[in-house]
Amino acid sequence: MSKKRVAIIGAGPSGTAQLRAFQSAAEKGAEIPEIVCFEKQDDWGGLWNYTWRTGLDEYGEPVHCSMYRYLWSNGPKEGLEFADYTFEEHFGKQIASYPPREVLRDYILGRVEKAGVRDWVRFRHPVRWVTYKEDTGTFHVTAEDLKAQKVYTEEFDHVICASGHFSTPNVPHFEGLNGFNGRVLHAHDFRDALEFKDKDILIIGTSYSAEDIGSQCWKYGCKSVTVSFRTAPMGFKWPDNWEEVPLLTKVEGNTCTFKDGSQKRVDAIILCTGYLHHFPFMDEPLKLRTANRLATADLYKGVVWNANPKLFYLGMQDQWFTFNMFDAQAWWVRDAILGRIEIPSDRAVLDGDVERRVAEEDASDDPIGYQGDYVRELIAETDYPSFDVDGACAAFYEWKKHKKENIMGFRNNSYRSVMTGSMAPKHHTPWVDALDDSMEAYLRA
Repeated sequence: MSKKRVAIIGAGPSGTAQLRAFQSAAEKGAEIPEIVCFEKQDDWGGLWNYTWRTGLDEYGEPVHCSMYRYLWSNGPKEGLEFADYTFEEHFGKQIASYPPREVLRDYILGRVEKAGVRDWVRFRHPVRWVTYKEDTGTFHVTAEDLKAQKVYTEEFDHVICASGHFSTPNVPHFEGLNGFNGRVLHAHDFRDALEFKDKDILIIGTSYSAEDIGSQCWKYGCKSVTVSFRTAPMGFKWPDNWEEVPLLTKVEGNTCTFKDGSQKRVDAIILCTGYLHHFPFMDEPLKLRTANRLATADLYKGVVWNANPKLFYLGMQDQWFTFNMFDAQAWWVRDAILGRIEIPSDRAVLDGDVERRVAEEDASDDPIGYQGDYVRELIAETDYPSFDVDGACAAFYEWKKHKKENIMGFRNNSYRSVMTGSMAPKHHTPWVDALDDSMEAYLRA
């Protein structure tokens, strides 16, 4: 191969960040490798591509989407804004701080559409297998063209896995669940809160999806919400028809029994029990195995695969920061591939970096500040536009305070953009009354 070739797996927020990073270097005159991005869906956007489908898509592929109708951002947009493409640039004005799904997807895609990199993406091309050939020092990537029904293999100097880790559900089992006389589903398959109108629902878990799906069902008229926790309740000031109980122990008919002996009759059980880091297309020596935490296992600087530094993983951390953290990672990976950043050749140094990050996370009582420091560290080593990371952290701290004050009203608050300095306007309708989540309704003056 006369010119380096780089494979990017996935064209969601992390993959498109990587596309933009390489395009940014090219527009500044740098010679960049040939870029091939493999995307299994028919459009870019990753999880933000809503579909009514669950289980398998029309090609028999596992549905990637974990999005649902009426989803709004559960954190302020001021903490995730791109440093090189602001909300004001995209929409022509400042918008309220908690956009719905359709608005955020439009913003994400606006940047890569402006960059003109769509030709770098092969849509409906899921990656089937990635292996590394020691004799050539290259990766062999096997993909399938679903439309042409053709499987093929190509050779690459580097692989960047940006496939995400919120699409393969973690599904525990509880005694009697097979005989439950109602609807059982994982959050991955949740699509519409109106399905549960006038229903008593049980949610298992205390993650963000538990909090938000319960809130959505409450907003759209469910009869009651019971949340079952493993270690501790979320502890917000819930509405009167909410209850938090210990972990579910068994199900008999429609009656659920919990660890404290209490019982509740419910119509539906929604498992908000998290997701797995799952890379079935990776050969074993290349496969990341990590818990969902801020300091991932086996990744130098949170992105370099220690066992083979020609391989990179993006966006594999548990997340407070999102889009701009993916950018920080993508710019760093780009510069490592372009030779602007030197990755240590000593495996002990790479492993030591991971051990240090894990220890620092374990010792920290401020996960927002910890991840803010990580973002700051990466952008300091590249030409990604510097921004007020402390200001973004401040927005997250305010967000946490607002949630404690009013869990059903925190989205009515506004924050200041750390990129432009302008204050977001109040949304025209309180969140609990804003039943239309369309972009047209949201952007209405």
